[in-house]
Amino acid sequence: MLAALLYGQEDLRLEEVVDPTPATGEVVIQVGVATTCGTDLKVWRRGGHAKMLKLPTLFGHEAAGKIVAVGAGVTSWQVGDRVVANNSAPCMECFFCQHQEYSLCPNLTWNNGTFAEYLKIPAPIVQHNLLKVPDELPWELAAMTEPLACVLHGVARSNIKAKDRVVVLGDGAIGLMFVAALSGKAEVLLWGGNDHRLEIGKKLGAAQTFNYHQISDIPSVVKDLTQGWGADVVIEATGVPSVWETAIACARPGATVNLFGGCPRDTTITVNTEQLHYSELTLKGVFHNTPEYVREALALIASCKIPFELLISEQRPLKDLEQVFCEMKARKVIKVAMIP
Repeated sequence: MLAALLYGQEDLRLEEVVDPTPATGEVVIQVGVATTCGTDLKVWRRGGHAKMLKLPTLFGHEAAGKIVAVGAGVTSWQVGDRVVANNSAPCMECFFCQHQEYSLCPNLTWNNGTFAEYLKIPAPIVQHNLLKVPDELPWELAAMTEPLACVLHGVARSNIKAKDRVVVLGDGAIGLMFVAALSGKAEVLLWGGNDHRLEIGKKLGAAQTFNYHQISDIPSVVKDLTQGWGADVVIEATGVPSVWETAIACARPGATVNLFGGCPRDTTITVNTEQLHYSELTLKGVFHNTPEYVREALALIASCKIPFELLISEQRPLKDLEQVFCEMKARKVIKVAMIP
């Protein structure tokens, strides 16, 4: 089969590899659509990821498709089932899993390789994070289950109350998903650098949008909009260290700051200890998702209450994958549905 392999920093190669076969407890799906992701873009640009993969590796982690083979012992699934698989599953046995902190499980089973014709799903994911896709739901929408699950996990960890003013920093797919998930629950002020994406943010429920290219002092504008105090909740969705610091500066006393975007390995930021202490700030790093939010995400997508299709810029064949990542780097597209 044709598959994308990542060898290093911006070194992505399409190669013919052996078709996968399922071992005990596993299934193989024929990929219907694999969607590109900001995390994939960061991994491609940086040449690695602290948690998810080791080079060289099959690449990509968002996909939906149809089961074409099942391994021994698999009784809940059959050939022909339309499914979406999360890219991980917790072990359900460790200290953190026993405390229902599944995203912190040190034994997470990771799975990469969605940019390919076929994808093997490991047994723990089959057991805990493989879901049936409704017949009427397009592949490209179902494939967005994983990132939305991460966002819903982030929302749940952000201490958001009714009528809160929430600043979202970042107009990538994750930032826009945060806007959509918070629509009707809070007043969202979205900051980004692309007018087209900011317009999509408005359609997804942002009360106001701001282009940071036109405003140099983001915290001052946020305070002007909040009676001089700052936002009740700030969500950082870029993974840029300086924006982490900006997020903290946008927060009012007593606020929660969700540092959601993953920065490069070994990055440090500067935090004003006086502000942190006397303003009683809550700074949270939030990572990944849990089985609960994987199910909630697919249900929300399938409900069609939110036009998540706005995040899909276009469909492209797998042979265009490297060019698509170059276009993502240039911020010409948001998410692209790759067709094997």
